[in-house]
Amino acid sequence: MANKEASVAELTGQFRDSNAVLLTEYRGLTVAQLKQLRRSIGEHATYAVVKNTLTKIAANAAGISSFDDELTGPSAIAFVHGDPVAVAKGLRDFAKANPLLVIKGGYFDGNPLSAAEVNQLAELESREVLLAKLAGAFKQSLFGAAYLFNAPLSKAVRTVDALREKQEAQQ
Repeated sequence: MANKEASVAELTGQFRDSNAVLLTEYRGLTVAQLKQLRRSIGEHATYAVVKNTLTKIAANAAGISSFDDELTGPSAIAFVHGDPVAVAKGLRDFAKANPLLVIKGGYFDGNPLSAAEVNQLAELESREVLLAKLAGAFKQSLFGAAYLFNAPLSKAVRTVDALREKQEAQQ
């Protein structure tokens, strides 16, 4: 009994401490395949095989009730502590190569996600790519502003040069 309570407390803590939670069914996957999946998402998430009843209790204790109907069959959860997009991509890519992995849903930013929404999350670009694009846009804006500020100055210089040449020609 105490062991179950400790498991529920640990799971509840993982639900609360995670940026996102992605629920999967792994029926038929080998231990080696699960190890490969853990390695592929390990930088951003912890992938744990869970008992459905204990997980349901822990999720509800953490304020997540969207998994109640999904917790059937052999379940495993990716507790995301890094980039949710990277984990969703990792799960999606692994599921493409290993159709026995089924993405059932998730919970992100206070909202439940369907399996289709998890796949949409996987379609987003990673945080690093988005930041790089934003930096590129800022850089482009700065170059545009610098050109805009320099244009009247260079035009003035060309005008002064033309006037000087005209004066020298008249003398």
